[in-house]
Amino acid sequence: MGDISRPGVQRSRPSPHPQPLGWASLRALARRLEPRDLVLAHLLEEHRTLTTDQITRVLFTAVRTCRNRLNVLRRLGFIAWFIPVRHRRRLGTHWLPGLLSARYVALASGQRPPTPRAVRELQDRVVASPQLSHTVGTNGVFVALLAQSRALPGTRLARWWSGPAMAAAVNRRVQPDGHGVWREDGHTVAFYLEYDTGTETLATVVGKLPAYRRLQDAGGPRWPVLFVLPSRARERNLLQRFAAAGTCGVVVATSTQDRAGTDPAGPIWTLPGDTGPRLRLIEVPSELGWRGPLHPGPPSPDQDPLRLLLDPP
Repeated sequence: MGDISRPGVQRSRPSPHPQPLGWASLRALARRLEPRDLVLAHLLEEHRTLTTDQITRVLFTAVRTCRNRLNVLRRLGFIAWFIPVRHRRRLGTHWLPGLLSARYVALASGQRPPTPRAVRELQDRVVASPQLSHTVGTNGVFVALLAQSRALPGTRLARWWSGPAMAAAVNRRVQPDGHGVWREDGHTVAFYLEYDTGTETLATVVGKLPAYRRLQDAGGPRWPVLFVLPSRARERNLLQRFAAAGTCGVVVATSTQDRAGTDPAGPIWTLPGDTGPRLRLIEVPSELGWRGPLHPGPPSPDQDPLRLLLDPP
């Protein structure tokens, strides 16, 4: 295994010809799995893919330790990996649900486990997806919040849902890229995330707000919509659009990818028309609300993405 802490030593990656250890069932694998591995299984199942660096930020303290453990799990057949190539450039290692991790999550959730064919199709869909960078960027905002919760006492990401999970909770009335509930020093903010990569026109971005307003009027959440933009120039232009067209009575806050990917809990958020300092995430206006037909309500303990570390099975 390469040692990244020593200059001149090449960073190691998973062997292109893995040698599985032949574990065919969760029963055979059970004694080898740690709570941290089970957390990873749930995260990969919900959010489809995470990079080595993202997993390190959430579950480890050193990249080398993380990489070693991921390779063990790969050899056990618990998780899978791939290295995408975009614009003739190899990106970092991305991790996917494996057959056994997908089987574990399904059985732990009381669902029928997927077939090997279904798991392979899911993996291939991620590998082939033209939205891969969007998925990784969206996940990166929530990963940064989880990393901050490890470093900042009194903070916690109490819920992290993927876009499809959030859409399902409100009967697909809105389709954000993600949803989270952030707690800090006794205060709570629930939010939707819209992660913009610049491929849509600003008119299309602004046009997403009426659906959020209709959901509010139908008894759905009155949560802010956080727009993360690829550049500060695009953020300024979007704020000008909001100033001219309004926000349909929906609370909106904006920031940029460079800020949201490193310090999403910090003072990086701007409200349309607000000329004061940027707000911390916890300062963005939000109503947590109560559970209803179109409202998931406050987070429950079992929705904490790190719950298995706090209360191992």
